[in-house]
Amino acid sequence: MGEEFQSSRPIYLQLVDRICGQIIRNERKPGDKLPSVREMALNSGVNPNTVQRTYSELERMMVVETRRGQGTFVTENMDVLNNLREELSVDIIQTFIHNMAEMGFTPQEMIEILMRSIDSNNGGVE
Repeated sequence: MGEEFQSSRPIYLQLVDRICGQIIRNERKPGDKLPSVREMALNSGVNPNTVQRTYSELERMMVVETRRGQGTFVTENMDVLNNLREELSVDIIQTFIHNMAEMGFTPQEMIEILMRSIDSNNGGVE
């Protein structure tokens, strides 16, 4: 039951992004235990070494903490989680701006498109 991955980017970084997204969307809450390396590898269809590298990167980012003999848990440090949310939002906005500029949109046109999109969506998500 493997997941789809892009060949242009290392799998472990794609897994980091997915887990961070789950945390930001509250699908994984502060203090939640992550699946074991072996379980995550089976569910994702990747090598356990890839998952171990993913967990190590998340730990380096202080998004998770590993408790010896217990497993890996989402941090309960809300400052770290709020910073993660902010960083991800900036990345998304920068990507949007870059892509729109490549298509020739001016900053003012980008703002107008965003405002129309927000208005038509009543400020919510679909």
